[in-house]
Amino acid sequence: MVVLNNLYEDVKARVERAEQQQMKRRKEVGGWIREVEDMEKEVHEILQRGDQEIQKSCLGCCPRNCWSSYRIGKAASEKLVAVSGQIGKGHFDVVAEMLPRPPVDELPMEATVGPQLAYEKSCRFLKDPQVRIMGLYGMGGVGKTTLLKKINNEFLTTSNDFEVVIWAVVSKSPDIEKIQQVIWNKLEIPRDKWETRSSRDEKAAEILRVLKRKRFIMLLDDIWEGLDLLEMGVPRPDTENKSKIVLTTRSQDVCHQMKAQKSIEVECLESEDAWTLFRKEVGEEILNSHPDIPMLAKVVAEECRGLPLALVTLARAMAAEKDPSNWDKVIQHLRKSPAEITGMEDKLFHRLKLSYDRTLDRGGFMGEVHDIHEARDQGKKIIKTLKHACLLESGGSRETRVKIHDVIRDMALWLYGEHGVKKNKILVYNKVARLHEDQETFKLKETEKISLWDMDVGKFPETLVCSNLKTLFVKKCHNLKKFPNGFFQFMLLLRVLDLSDNDNLSELPTGIGKLGALRYLNLSYTRIRELPIELKNLKNLMILIMNDMKSLEIIPQDMISSLISLKLFSIYESNITSGVEETVLEELESLNDISEISITICNALSFNKLKSSHKLQRCIRGLHLHKWGDVISPELSSSFFKRTEHFRGLYISHCNKLKEVKINVEREGINDMSLPNKIAAREEYFHTLRNVVIEHCSKLLDLTWLVYAPYLERLHVEDCELIEEVIRDDSEVCEIKEKLDIFSRLKSLKLNRLPRLKSIYQHPLLFPSLETIKVCECKSLRSLPFDSNTSNNSLMKIKGETSWWNRLKWKDETIKHSFTPYFQIHEAEAYSTDTEESETGSIDDMQEQPVETTELGLVLEVLTTAGIQLALSSGALRFLVGCRAGSCSNPFLLSWDLSFIGCFRCPALFPSNCIVIHGAQSAGKLVNVQMQGLISAGFGWDPLEYGGSEAASNLPVVCRRWNLHGGCSAGSI
Repeated sequence: MVVLNNLYEDVKARVERAEQQQMKRRKEVGGWIREVEDMEKEVHEILQRGDQEIQKSCLGCCPRNCWSSYRIGKAASEKLVAVSGQIGKGHFDVVAEMLPRPPVDELPMEATVGPQLAYEKSCRFLKDPQVRIMGLYGMGGVGKTTLLKKINNEFLTTSNDFEVVIWAVVSKSPDIEKIQQVIWNKLEIPRDKWETRSSRDEKAAEILRVLKRKRFIMLLDDIWEGLDLLEMGVPRPDTENKSKIVLTTRSQDVCHQMKAQKSIEVECLESEDAWTLFRKEVGEEILNSHPDIPMLAKVVAEECRGLPLALVTLARAMAAEKDPSNWDKVIQHLRKSPAEITGMEDKLFHRLKLSYDRTLDRGGFMGEVHDIHEARDQGKKIIKTLKHACLLESGGSRETRVKIHDVIRDMALWLYGEHGVKKNKILVYNKVARLHEDQETFKLKETEKISLWDMDVGKFPETLVCSNLKTLFVKKCHNLKKFPNGFFQFMLLLRVLDLSDNDNLSELPTGIGKLGALRYLNLSYTRIRELPIELKNLKNLMILIMNDMKSLEIIPQDMISSLISLKLFSIYESNITSGVEETVLEELESLNDISEISITICNALSFNKLKSSHKLQRCIRGLHLHKWGDVISPELSSSFFKRTEHFRGLYISHCNKLKEVKINVEREGINDMSLPNKIAAREEYFHTLRNVVIEHCSKLLDLTWLVYAPYLERLHVEDCELIEEVIRDDSEVCEIKEKLDIFSRLKSLKLNRLPRLKSIYQHPLLFPSLETIKVCECKSLRSLPFDSNTSNNSLMKIKGETSWWNRLKWKDETIKHSFTPYFQIHEAEAYSTDTEESETGSIDDMQEQPVETTELGLVLEVLTTAGIQLALSSGALRFLVGCRAGSCSNPFLLSWDLSFIGCFRCPALFPSNCIVIHGAQSAGKLVNVQMQGLISAGFGWDPLEYGGSEAASNLPVVCRRWNLHGGCSAGSI
């Protein structure tokens, strides 16, 4: 029995060790252990009975009951045989096996704060059988992994149909075999079978064999590029297997590559949630240690703009700081050099830099173009790449706007400044006084780009020694009337000069004519009365923008024709007489390299000049017909549209006698213009027009001619008193509608103050691309051209007054119910916090402006480094920048557009890395970028001002900067 006991102890010890490793004893082993334990009891009983018989024996040796003794001896003999047999059975190679893993493993995580909206969307889509692959995307540190963990752990407590939940981290450089190992561990494929699979393909086949029989959900965290699921052995989810995949990524493109049916952006926290997270991480003890600290802590938290990683990093850095003065210092560092704060560089900026590096790796900014139109397309691709990489964010409901997060901007400044090799190459000032300081330290001699605005400055230094300067922005200097004569004397390498939005600047120094290397000049929104004749000397100038120069009276004769390198010219809303207007057209026609023109025409002579010149027609991008007092019915032929291959927008305003626009439809070599030929001409000749704005035309009756604009995307009609129908219902229109749908590409329709308007069109339209409708003060419009076939796939909102919406008539209630969720109250009825959808902005959006354009900006320069120039286009990008706390006395909205968009490596046009963001240090960080292929014309917003805390409290998109006294010092849209 001793041998058996020893064996029993050995086996039991092995089982206990295995069970401590979460293994389960084999049933055979468990049975053997129980048998040994029972046998030990039985042997103990036999021995007890034997002892009792010995005690009862006569004279200590003769049993009194021989039969009883015999039975005890026999039992002992049998038990010895049994013990021997039990010893033979007790030599086990394996005593325990791995426990079957639960369907879902709980992942460690702290209590979460937000993002609730993304979580609710995720849960809803997980229940949707049509959504088989779902992507969660967002900038680094926004909480995607946390959200995915929350989804994983939710399966622990909620009933679901999945047999197994698989969590795998993919990371930047995916290791497929490592991911396969994770899947193997979860699926409990026998080790012997797995280890015989030596190659990746064999392991994939084994995983596929198992997963095909299971309903699974796979959670893939941190994907940087599209994965081949079958390469890992994962069958693509479908309606048959009812499995699902949820992934997280920093790039929306990856969601598309993975063929996700739904993509959800994980956004930064709202202010309340951000403060809750910051407070939790910093601790109540610190917050209560001094009465000033809670207020200061809120300022610090606000600087993070809701980015969880930044909130946690800063909170932990401050978790031992009980001295308010240290909090003051951190706030100053955040506004000037955030990388100096503990943890910001290592834990935040380096992680965010990965997104930037990855964007470069994917070749997002490569390309060399020399054509201005190709350059614009390249620029749009760059913005799209940055947006999909979450380095830029959506700025609202329209695809034309994006914004940059504060922390991404800080990372960009760190990357280009402290971390980069071009320190001091880009300088940003909000005070002219700093120019004097840096001139003393010789910093200006190194710099290549300067961005400056100072609302209080009235006088600049007599001269600046900037021998390497290539880009200069001087904007929003409202007290500036003129520059010193020698100001530009030592800037001979200057290539980009933006002086727009200096609304009191009345003259240019003659020294500007010495800037022989200048490629870009923007004088929009200034009070310059006369252009200096010395501008003739700018033989390398390629872009000249002079929009909304109300005081402009004199353009020296032959000045424009002397600009022999000019490619882009824009002069909108400027005060030039009809004679000068015609001369400008003639001089533009004489230029060999001109390729884009945006211009306002105020008389029939100039219009006829444009119609007679094939060259001018080929260059026209934006055309504004303004104050034609005698014109009743201007005519545009299909041959005109054929030649205007870059014509994107038509703007007609204040033409008080205009009743209609005539379109003469014709095709070369074809006399019979029957309907089929008209339809063919429609597709062949009218395909470029994208945007139409009609304003203050009191006699206009309808816009039926728009049926010949098949690719029209935006239509805005305002203050036209007599118009009753947008599209008149006649036989030709009906036939066109039967063959080709009207407004099939229309995205935005805005109808304002049209008191007699009764109908957009009398019959239902499909509107497959429609995103927004805005109707304001159109009291006679009682129906919309909608029926059950009208699409709402792209629709985001229908804005109007409640009374108007309630009076609308519908063919049946189901149509009304399908569109009611999209209705929103118009700003005219209730103040809207969606400032980017304000009516001012809406009008402006319709007229993609080339206005005051600059290069893209300091942040985007960093994001698009490696020798790429973003040439900024007529209205393709607009930035809205506001002041930071303490940087100025009034908040302001600064808007400008980009001269022409695109990547340029053309050394003749721009220096290397010609991209700068306006206002890096002193301005607010919300950047609003307008990207539209609209009229290259300048109907720019005037500066708007929003006052103090009221603006900040009413505008959710406001970048708030709270000063240390608790007041709102600025709010920038």
